[in-house]
Amino acid sequence: MGGAVSAGEDNDELIDNLKEAHYIRSDLVEQAFRAIDRADYYLEEFRDNAYKDLAWRHGNIHLSAPCIYSEVMEALDLQPGLSFLNLGSGTGYLSTMVGLIIGPFGINHGVELHADVIEYAYQKLDTFIKTCDSFDKFEFCEPSFVVGNCLEITPESRQYDRVYCGAGVQKEHENYMKNMLKVGGILVLPLEEKLTKITRTGYNIWETKKIIAVSFAPLAQPKNRDTGKSKAIPLPTLEVRTLQDLSRITIRHTLKQIENFEKVKNYNLIKNAPKFKRRRVHRRCLDSVMLTNKHLFVNRMVPHPMDDNNNCNEVAEYRQEDEEEEEEEEEEEREHCDLKPEPLINLLREKILSLPLPEPLKMYLLYYREK
Repeated sequence: MGGAVSAGEDNDELIDNLKEAHYIRSDLVEQAFRAIDRADYYLEEFRDNAYKDLAWRHGNIHLSAPCIYSEVMEALDLQPGLSFLNLGSGTGYLSTMVGLIIGPFGINHGVELHADVIEYAYQKLDTFIKTCDSFDKFEFCEPSFVVGNCLEITPESRQYDRVYCGAGVQKEHENYMKNMLKVGGILVLPLEEKLTKITRTGYNIWETKKIIAVSFAPLAQPKNRDTGKSKAIPLPTLEVRTLQDLSRITIRHTLKQIENFEKVKNYNLIKNAPKFKRRRVHRRCLDSVMLTNKHLFVNRMVPHPMDDNNNCNEVAEYRQEDEEEEEEEEEEEREHCDLKPEPLINLLREKILSLPLPEPLKMYLLYYREK
C-alpha cells in the first residue's frame, strides 16, 4: 500500500510531499516526521528506497508506507502525557515518533510477535537516542516492547488513551480491540479494508470513522487457539520514575526554556535593530530667479539655456554611478550567498557541558549521547 505521493530525495522532501498532498496536516505530526529519518529504519542495502511512498518488508521487518503512517499519526490526535499502545510495533519507527509528542510523562508500549524484530527495534531506538540531533529538541517518552501475540493480552489488562494496530483486524476481534481503550480514547486500526478511527465517547458508546482504503496483512491467530488454552501476554510494566530520572527531565526542560528565551531575545534584537541604507543625493546646477508681487514670494528654478549640455552630462554621470553602486550591492549579495553556513550547534548540549557538575553527571544529563 502506498504510492500516493511523489518520492523525495531525502526525508525532508518526502515530508514536503506528504504536506502538499494533505496527509500531514498538523505541526506536531510534521515535527515528529522531520525529527526521525525514515531511512535509519531500513537495512543499509535498502536505504535507497526509504523516501518512496511505499511499504517495505524484509523477512519479519516491515514498515508501512509514509502516507499510511501520516494518516495514523493525524487520526491518533496525540498530546503530551497520554498513554499509547502499539499492537504490532515492528521496527519501533511509529512508536518513536509518538514518543516525541507524548513526552516524558506519557506511556509508550508496544507488542510485537517476532523477537528478532523487537531486537532490531531496540537497536534503532538506541541509535536514535545516542546519535540523532533531533533527540535534544524534544522531551521524549522512550517506548518499551514485549514479545507476544496481541490477541492474547488478558482482558483485565490496563487501558490506554491511544491504541494502534498495524495489522488487518478481523471483524470478530473488533470488540476485543475496543476494550483496550479508556473512555475518551482513540483506536486506529485497519478494519474491513479501511483504516478506521474509533473513539470511545462513553462506557458503551463508540464513534466510528472510515479514513482511507488500505490493504494490510491480517492479524496472526494464536497458535494454541484450537486447544482452547490461551497464553496470556503481560504488557510492559509501569515503572515509577526515580528521583534521579525526574531531576534529569526537569533540568533539561529548564535549560530548553532558557535556550528558547535567549533565541526570542536575540531575534527581537536583530528585528528591531536600526537599518541604514545608502542614498545618493542628486544635485543639479540651476539659476534662481525671484518673482515677486505684493502678495506672494515664489522661488522658481530656471535652468540657463547655455547649461543644457552640461546638465545632460551630469545626469549621465549620476546614472553611471548608480549602476556601479547597484552592481556592487549585487556582488555583495552573491558573496553572502556563497558563504558556507556555520555548523549547527547543539545549544542544550553546550549548556549542559558548561554546568559546574562532575563529568559523569553531565553525561547522565546528556543520556550518554555521542557528540
